[in-house]
Amino acid sequence: MNAGWRSFGTLLLLVSSLVLASPAAALEPVSFGALRGWAEDDHAAALRSFQLSCREILAEGTGFNRPVLHGGRRDAWMEICGSASGVADARMFFETNFLPFRVIDRQRPEGLFTGYYEPEALGSRAPGDDYNVPVYRKPDDLVSFGAAYGRIVDGKPLPYFTRREIEQGALRGKGIEIVWLRDWPDAFFLHVQGSGRVRLPDGSVIRLAYSAKSGLPYTGIGGLLVERGALTRDEMSMQATRAWMAENPHAARQLMWENQSFIFFREVELEDPSLGAIGAQHVQLTPLRSIAVDRGIWPFGMPVWLDTAVPTGDGKRVEAFRHLLIAQDTGSAIKGRARGDVYFGFGEQAAIAAGHMKSPGTMIVLLPKAVAQGLGLVP
Repeated sequence: MNAGWRSFGTLLLLVSSLVLASPAAALEPVSFGALRGWAEDDHAAALRSFQLSCREILAEGTGFNRPVLHGGRRDAWMEICGSASGVADARMFFETNFLPFRVIDRQRPEGLFTGYYEPEALGSRAPGDDYNVPVYRKPDDLVSFGAAYGRIVDGKPLPYFTRREIEQGALRGKGIEIVWLRDWPDAFFLHVQGSGRVRLPDGSVIRLAYSAKSGLPYTGIGGLLVERGALTRDEMSMQATRAWMAENPHAARQLMWENQSFIFFREVELEDPSLGAIGAQHVQLTPLRSIAVDRGIWPFGMPVWLDTAVPTGDGKRVEAFRHLLIAQDTGSAIKGRARGDVYFGFGEQAAIAAGHMKSPGTMIVLLPKAVAQGLGLVP
């Protein structure tokens, strides 16, 4: 290819990226009346979750401390948050203050929506008696290099330790263990979910929340099992993966090491025990009302209308899921406009639903009117 064609190709790529980044190309105006199930939803439940986000937005502005593609300015959200308390009619509040837009994602036209939950594992404050798998708090030598993470060795920035290196003792002796679990898969899925509960021998429960990550790439082990023929795509679920790991413990250890990413935790005392873990917005997540989104595209606190399907209690059938949720979390695997991860809460049924959910659907974002105007979406 000659220089002229290369320049033309570069120009086309630049124009394409600008078009895709344009809010008008990614967001299509719709009416509240066009949202299937809107009138029947429990808007008061969504408002309670939104009020938690607003408390954080008003205090710290979490979600607006970094640029987001379609988030607008914090002041537009602050005005709405200031009026979110003492609301008599939750549905009217959302319809009065927001405008709905259907998310258009050319790379994923149908959207993709998965689920996560807060797992529970058996653990001990001290190692021994079958409790030999450590859960770590953030180590002092883990540092940020802007958008990346690593460590400084002899004055030079290096990647942080891999999962394998950490599990084989790279952090041993630093005194940063929070608790010890019984097996490696329990720890692994605690990392995947980003939070969890640990039940101690005396019956008490401690809550763990995300603190930091190693910065190394995340690899989904379920996809690897499908690629290698250990499970079919139709069979794939968290439960199927756990069952395979139990039957193949040595191979499972090797498989988990292929996901080099490692998560560090902090122990938390939660304000409301009836709610879930603390998400990336620093607020407690509400089961079936909180959603993780791509943080580079959407702001925390944004209401999201989701029209998709969720697995039933047996994990084999699905039922319609049309509800208003609030963006309060993010995740390494949550990338793209029409991509979301529904928080199901905790307990066996939450684990079944989250473990089996992988559904197409429609994502409608609710933007404050001033934000929509600022993005050129309305006159």
